[in-house]
Amino acid sequence: MTVIPSGRPARRRVPRAATVVVAILTALALLTPTGAVADTPTPSPTPAPPIPAGTTAFTLAPISNGVVRPGDPLVVSLTLQNETLTPTAPVTATLALGRAPLAGRTALTAWLDGEEAGVTTQAVATAAMESVPSGSSRVAAARVEADDPLLSGLAPGVYPLRASYDTPSGTVTSTSAMVVPPTDGDEVGIGVVVPIAADPIAQGLLTADQLTELTAPGGALTAQLDGVEGTAAILAVDPAIPAAIRVLGSSAPETATAWLERLEDLPNSRFALQFGDADVVPQIESGLARPLAPTSLRAYMQPADFVPEPESDSDSDSAPPAQATPTPTPTEAVDPEAPVYPTLPELLDIGAGSRTAVYWPVSGTAGPAVVDSLGDIRIDDQASLTLLSSASTAVGSAGGTVPAHGRAGDAELLVYDADVSDALAVASGLEEPPLRGAALAEATAYLAFATAESGGAPLLVSLGRNPDRSRVALGTTIGAATSAPDVTPFTLGGLANSAVSEVEIEDAPEETVRVDVASALLQDEGELARFATILDDTSLLTGPQRAEILQLLGTGWLADDAGWTAAVADHRAATEATLDSVGLVPTSEINLFGSNVGLRFWVRNDLPYPVNLVLYVTPDNLRLNVQRANPLVAAAGSNSRVEVPVEARVGNGEVTLELQLRSRASVAIGDPESVDVNVRAEWESFGLAALGVVVGGLLLLGVVRTVLRLRARRRGADAASDGTDREASVDGEVESGDAGPDRDTEKTS
Repeated sequence: MTVIPSGRPARRRVPRAATVVVAILTALALLTPTGAVADTPTPSPTPAPPIPAGTTAFTLAPISNGVVRPGDPLVVSLTLQNETLTPTAPVTATLALGRAPLAGRTALTAWLDGEEAGVTTQAVATAAMESVPSGSSRVAAARVEADDPLLSGLAPGVYPLRASYDTPSGTVTSTSAMVVPPTDGDEVGIGVVVPIAADPIAQGLLTADQLTELTAPGGALTAQLDGVEGTAAILAVDPAIPAAIRVLGSSAPETATAWLERLEDLPNSRFALQFGDADVVPQIESGLARPLAPTSLRAYMQPADFVPEPESDSDSDSAPPAQATPTPTPTEAVDPEAPVYPTLPELLDIGAGSRTAVYWPVSGTAGPAVVDSLGDIRIDDQASLTLLSSASTAVGSAGGTVPAHGRAGDAELLVYDADVSDALAVASGLEEPPLRGAALAEATAYLAFATAESGGAPLLVSLGRNPDRSRVALGTTIGAATSAPDVTPFTLGGLANSAVSEVEIEDAPEETVRVDVASALLQDEGELARFATILDDTSLLTGPQRAEILQLLGTGWLADDAGWTAAVADHRAATEATLDSVGLVPTSEINLFGSNVGLRFWVRNDLPYPVNLVLYVTPDNLRLNVQRANPLVAAAGSNSRVEVPVEARVGNGEVTLELQLRSRASVAIGDPESVDVNVRAEWESFGLAALGVVVGGLLLLGVVRTVLRLRARRRGADAASDGTDREASVDGEVESGDAGPDRDTEKTS
């Protein structure tokens, strides 16, 4: 394909420009084509032009993926795309064919890159191309009949094709290749690896809403299963996807459960990617002995979603009558309403026939040290397999063919052909059949050389990591690879059991940034693991943390550095917030009066789980005798009080208490706090003495008042008694009668 900026002619190999198309879909700001395509392009919210604005593109694509058998005509499509502001002028394109086959991969690569030195072609057909309006494209066809002298009689091989047209600015050219297959060639086995994965995420698992969208009839995951169904593709499944569906239990979306059933029912051989399709290279280079794996997904499960359904009445009615049996030994009763959670292996299962311990580093990132480390891993007594690009081997980087099953030292390898795989990856990401046909013709041409050079050993190819492919593009690309001349589909087991060849691994540049990030994430995980000892079930914190780390190390983030950097920063900030979610509430200065009291402190718990803690209190002098260890359970999402018994000794003064929360595993939780206590222990004695004096005085005053009151009553009683006696005496004298005057006289004298 040829890209012409602002009408100026340029020459470029067809599928290389198709690579530009895919790259532009991920970066709309780019105004010039690039030479590389990201593994996982970020989908654009609006349709994007397949070429940069202000350019045109000319693409030559042989039909039938460039395969022309003896007696068949040569038919090609010529596509002209126009993203300039003006229509193109009508032109006549000329198709030329070289009668001498290309010598090998190196010659094919040079030809497709536009290097025509040493290659001779002859015009074999023409095609009139109408004017193309701005923002549009048009396709024309050219045909060479089978009996044309320039086409007939060609020996088996790969032949150069060239299409061109003249403009006032120069000649516009597009190159491709045609394959004439041998009629008696032996078939070579071929395996086609296709990932089943989703776009990168920062959280540990896909949500129910995300799963609903992805597994809907037009969703990306549905398109992937539609594309591989009925093919012999080897599936590389991200186990985080079935796990995300299974953790939802009975609340999982119907479309998601149906998608999972389809995946399990597919007969394709398969292996599991790392959880979240995590990149294994930075993990190994950060010092891990083997790549990380999920530890627990219990935190994502709700009890109500895993309560077994009760047996229906119809089932019990249809059951046969029970026979009399001896009374069984009593066993512990099982609560029928208790949730039954699936195990971690059950959550991560990707279907029957899957192979364990298969690792797929990103192309060009795994050097000899990484390959050796991965080769030392054994899981369930099965040696590991590492998928590696042929470009990472000495033979492949020099333009040679590397059979699928290789060995580097003790490491077992599955090597996929880099040239074929790159072209297939481009083709599977293109929607327009003519553009996709150009990439498939390139893949077929490279595959023709690979089958001829493999020595009969099976080959492996990959469609690359791209979760946003249509079912048509995916299925067509898989079909093109497995139906190419002289190949027959192979399963993963067939490749792993085929003859092995020794392979030399080339050095690879160390991914410093991703290694540093992986190391930092692992350090944070260690801190959180220690912090999680405050829980009865530590996996409620450590499980999501591990899942999120693996998702952040996903290969899909390689196409979005800015988004990945932000996601990592957000994750680390969230980890810091979790580590700060439990701590002591600051306490002001305390005045302590008395010798035996309890000091109250408050513990903050922002987690949604109750936590087990021990508050350690240490005084800085001997004025206070403090209970050093004080266990407590802090309720979820609240502040909890803890009372610390203290005993003041003789003497007054200031005491500083050092407070530190720890888990029951003696892990420090939160920052230490200190509180000043003013001890006034003697004031208690003084207060009690004063209180005793006051109480004694009051008692004495009460006694005195009572005595005085009793005496007063007694005097009053005596006085009343004397008055009564006198009155009685006088009354007695008066009542005595006759002697009264004489007595008075006597008294007077």
